[in-house]
Amino acid sequence: MATPRATRAGNRTKQPRTSSRSKREDILATATEYFGQHGYEDTKWADVAEAVGIGSTALYHYFESKQHCLYVIMADALESFRSDFERITSEHDDYLEALVAVLRSGFDLTEREVLRNRVLVAEQGLVGIRRASPREEEARQLARERTRDLELAWATYLARGMEQGLLPEADPRLLTRAFLGLYNSVWHWYRPRGALPLTEVADFFIRRQLVVIGLPAEVADAKAG
Repeated sequence: MATPRATRAGNRTKQPRTSSRSKREDILATATEYFGQHGYEDTKWADVAEAVGIGSTALYHYFESKQHCLYVIMADALESFRSDFERITSEHDDYLEALVAVLRSGFDLTEREVLRNRVLVAEQGLVGIRRASPREEEARQLARERTRDLELAWATYLARGMEQGLLPEADPRLLTRAFLGLYNSVWHWYRPRGALPLTEVADFFIRRQLVVIGLPAEVADAKAG
């Protein structure tokens, strides 16, 4: 059963607003919350417009469709992941310290970022479906390109660890997909303010990610602790 608009608006994550925030950013933030809380398919485009405080037709000035908006959310999230990855790995001289820092940053999230991750994981399959609309297709291609860029960055980094003798030899691309898949699985079930705090989830999963990469369990425990 569809959720009434009043209830949906009431569930919206509270965030301070600033006068400098653009309407486009407000639409993206609101859509992320609605898609994450209620599901992409169950979110009405008109509900997003109402929450932002504009008419439904005004949304089309910024995004051609709900799906266009979804692709932009996904592309922005992936670019944020890659940017954080490059920044953190460049800040650490020790390879394994940098590796753990990047993994931990993936759990150092606001509630809205948790919802964004849920959207990214739940709707990833849509990135593989071509769109007839030029604007939608351009946004889809960008999300797809940024997925490849992130995977390549990780595969290259893991290969460097293998070359240095810090990680056991393996196919870097398959290894990347294995441990990113473990990370992505969290966002299928994790809920903010649920029974498990995100810090506890992070401690558990980072240790398992390090084991998947090839570190012995005792080393993974020491590095993740």
